[in-house]
Amino acid sequence: KTKERIWLKNQSFGDLDDSRLVDGVTGEKLIYKRRGTEDSTPGIMSDKPKRLRFVMDCSGSMYRFNGQDGRLERQCAVAIMLMEALDGFETRFQYSIVGHSGEDDEIPLVDYGNAPKTAKERLKVVQSMVAHSQFCYSGDMTLEATELAIQDVVKEEADDYFVFVLSDANLRRYGIPPQRFGQVLQLDEKVNACAIFIASIGEEADRLRKELPAGKSFVCFDTSELPLLLRQVFVSQVLQ
Repeated sequence: KTKERIWLKNQSFGDLDDSRLVDGVTGEKLIYKRRGTEDSTPGIMSDKPKRLRFVMDCSGSMYRFNGQDGRLERQCAVAIMLMEALDGFETRFQYSIVGHSGEDDEIPLVDYGNAPKTAKERLKVVQSMVAHSQFCYSGDMTLEATELAIQDVVKEEADDYFVFVLSDANLRRYGIPPQRFGQVLQLDEKVNACAIFIASIGEEADRLRKELPAGKSFVCFDTSELPLLLRQVFVSQVLQ
């Protein structure tokens, strides 16, 4: 007797499975479905989630120069977009959001397993980012924040580890050489860490991108381009 053909999910080829669009953005390969019999060999999914840490720039310069280029508003929009996109996918992605500034290398905003569920809760997160940036002292703790994030993200076992450090590329003012930042981004080979420069004074962001290790830094001044950029980062790291 001919076996009934059904939709087989978690495949590496076939028709795109709409229910796995978020997984596709984050680099997952088994996001297709195809017609086949039940004894067809399906793709194998990991039973462990990916762990992500987003490190937001809450430094004084973000607030100070926001009137010129909207950098702080842009970062707030990014934070909202990330929280909305990851909502409902807690079993696949565990994430946390922290901030960094001249006076703090780990400003708690969203903890693992405690993601905001409503628009009001998400608004409180970005309000905390703005308030810290408005009143904090000058300085830069990007390196310290990056190192802490890399150490923290691997504290629990996961399928993959990612750290995204957002920055306004204001490192030269505080005497931070790109080479040192590059070393910190590569502290742990298990962790896919990179910097995303969302603002710049002059050509500073492009200069940093060229001097940091390949694939470890990106420049993104347009919030609408960030989803594509994150997909690029996930795919380049997960599929390497």
